[in-house]
Amino acid sequence: MITILSGTNRPGSNSLKVAQYYQRILEQRGMETRLLSMEALPADLIATDLYGKRSAAFQPIQDLVSATSKFLFVVPEYNGSFPGVLKTFIDACTFPSSFYDKKAALVGLSSGKYGNIRGVEHFAGICSYLHLHTLPLRIHIPHIREELNEAGDFFKEDTVKFTNQQIERFIAF
Repeated sequence: MITILSGTNRPGSNSLKVAQYYQRILEQRGMETRLLSMEALPADLIATDLYGKRSAAFQPIQDLVSATSKFLFVVPEYNGSFPGVLKTFIDACTFPSSFYDKKAALVGLSSGKYGNIRGVEHFAGICSYLHLHTLPLRIHIPHIREELNEAGDFFKEDTVKFTNQQIERFIAF
């Protein structure tokens, strides 16, 4: 199963729209997917699920992570890196079994012109530490507000081409 993570807890985020786009395309290709937005994390996660603690509210999320064989992370740019809530989520998951020797694809996005290159590299370092094998093809989508149509689909030819290429490689990965 593939779990697609929207890497921010910002309501109505473009990250969630991109995650939903990837979910639609992967399901059209016959893949079983689940979508996890950081909005779904318990509000008291820092107090209840770090340092070996486990709350009843986080347990279903941990169960989803444990059952996942591949992750697709949609990583928005926050202050030149990635959102702290994404790192907190990783820290709350059971270590090392949650991600060890599983696979991941990384999609960076930003409102600026670089598509979160730096943040995806920061996140890739964490993936490496976790022994989470990442697909070499990383997609960086700049100017995200100009990339999605009203239906939440990519419409620019290059973006559609490169996301489809990443999806095909991720399925085979």
